[in-house]
Amino acid sequence: MIPIKSQVPGANLFMISSTDFFYPSVDDPFVQGQIGACNVLSDMYAMGVCQIDSILMILASSLEMDLASRDIVTRRMIEGFSELCKRAGVEVTGGQTVFNPWPIIGGTAMSCCNPNEFIMPVNAVPGDVLILTKPLGTQVAVNVNVWLQSPDKPNWAKAQKVINLEQAYSAYNKAVESMTRLNLHAAQLMHKYGAHAATDVTGFGIIGHARNLVKNQKAKVDFIIHTLPIIYLMDKVDALFGIWKLLEGFSAETSGGLLIAIAEDKAKSFCDELEQLDHQPAWIIGKVIEAQGSENQAIIIQNKFMSKV
Repeated sequence: MIPIKSQVPGANLFMISSTDFFYPSVDDPFVQGQIGACNVLSDMYAMGVCQIDSILMILASSLEMDLASRDIVTRRMIEGFSELCKRAGVEVTGGQTVFNPWPIIGGTAMSCCNPNEFIMPVNAVPGDVLILTKPLGTQVAVNVNVWLQSPDKPNWAKAQKVINLEQAYSAYNKAVESMTRLNLHAAQLMHKYGAHAATDVTGFGIIGHARNLVKNQKAKVDFIIHTLPIIYLMDKVDALFGIWKLLEGFSAETSGGLLIAIAEDKAKSFCDELEQLDHQPAWIIGKVIEAQGSENQAIIIQNKFMSKV
């Protein structure tokens, strides 16, 4: 997202906008609609934009479904998307609908802001710490859930070396809770506690987004990630299959948390207050140090601690 300043003489306003869309990752189309909206809004929250002025829906109805199923799935995705937007305090004001082999849901969020209403993600300094507001491992959890529904279940048979049925459903439910939880409170607290920079963690994984963020900092800094909060047992599944590289930080997250650089003396209060508001934990997962080379870098240290959540 790049804020675009108004060209109207005397107006000190910026237009901030973000667009994203998704294929299904969960069983329930209503929940998928919620996830689509939540992820679109997270791009705005990552810049501390708490008031969204407008959101447009991007929708694709599946050509590969029979008419009755298509009607139900499309309608429920719309309802889920709209419900989540209402929870965020914004109405869906329009959008675009097309036909596609797979259903798609997403949108474009927009807000017209004064400079004090958003936080440019460029001001991390040595001595800051890194906070993450949601756990990692959603991609692994939703894939395990898909394996449970496969007719011959070969991958599930292998996965049972490290996880049982109850644990698989628990991980999936935890992932759904995470993916449908707004990052709104975190965005509000970014202003209260003076956050220096942030990004949401989605398709590039924790390390991909950390690297993108650190490269945009004004100061010469490195991000050192020492803790990975992971949905329970998803690291074991990842290690068994070697597909997602979760422990290396590359596993994609859908509607993930915010990765926030903030002064160390404010970090614990931020996490404590966010937990009171969201009833879910946030974690201090790393630190910001002076850059050790000619270019800013983000790394996960090898002696990292794995938090099971």
